Amino acid sequence: MTEPIRLARPDVGEAELDAIAEVVGTGQLTMGPKVEEFERAIAGTVGTAHAAVVSSGTAALHVVLLALEVGPGDEVIVPAYTFPATANVVELCGAKAILVDVDPDTFNVDVAAVAAAVTPRTRAVIAVHLFGRPVEWEALQTAIPQDIVLLEDAAGALGASYRATPCGALGVAGCLSFHPRKIVTTGEGGAVTTDEAELDAAVRRFRHHGWRTLGDMPVPGFNYRLPDLLCAIGIPQLARLEELLRARERVAGWYTERLEHHVLTPRAGDGDRHGWQAYVVQLDRRDEALEALRAGAIEAQIGTWALHRLEPYRAQGAFPGADTAFERALALPFATTTTEEEVERVADVLTSL
Repeated sequence: MTEPIRLARPDVGEAELDAIAEVVGTGQLTMGPKVEEFERAIAGTVGTAHAAVVSSGTAALHVVLLALEVGPGDEVIVPAYTFPATANVVELCGAKAILVDVDPDTFNVDVAAVAAAVTPRTRAVIAVHLFGRPVEWEALQTAIPQDIVLLEDAAGALGASYRATPCGALGVAGCLSFHPRKIVTTGEGGAVTTDEAELDAAVRRFRHHGWRTLGDMPVPGFNYRLPDLLCAIGIPQLARLEELLRARERVAGWYTERLEHHVLTPRAGDGDRHGWQAYVVQLDRRDEALEALRAGAIEAQIGTWALHRLEPYRAQGAFPGADTAFERALALPFATTTTEEEVERVADVLTSL
């Protein structure tokens, strides 16, 4: 029987097990010292003054918008091709998610489309470094008025950089994810990175029921905390970030070498470093390729979602770039532990279609 190839595998082992055992031994499973230790490590890695950990990447996006007091009557611009959480959090704040098209070659937001979508109600733009490829940040900055807040959905871009600046340190705030398909994982989890002390303080209030101090709760909040037990996993993971990223770069190189003349392969812009959260190619007959891979015991998946094809966002018009990306994108098996032999098996299927 052919050995299955998984879509993703988190790279965890003895260091993470030891870290969990240490926390279990203390009996302090949440709101303890590992939270602060992990936050300091994240801020140091990204290069921001502050980092606040939360329960997921979605929670990170949600609390940032709440901290910025985004609400009814406001508009927030988001890409039409992204995971639905990017738009969902806007709607859940009572604001309006305004979809804009993407460049189908890079998957990232079309800067001209962002500029055209700005109205007097626009409060923010959430720019997604999709699959780890940095957005053309300088072009985006110059395309919109300075009073509009630029936020990064850097869920898949920890370790990536635009020119020499790490993703997560480009906008007013960056939102990270530590889901198992991300380069650094805590199982579930996320973080908000920022240089703004007041924004960081507001994020911390919203993640902890709205408390400012015990007995002082100026606003209602959520339980979006990330426990010590999960932060303990993240600390050794983050310490290995460069090692993990280099391993993914190696796997990406194997794929590109075998596939670049057969499909559209991913890459970063000149002078940038890709975060390699996923290896997503584009090809005609995508669904046929997906079926063929699965028939060969190879896990694969569509890239992500064209939001205007989902019920909450269907009334916003046509987005041909997002349609092209959605119909052609294919996420291949990709992890730090993916072997060259596994890459060869995947490539054999795709090049034989």
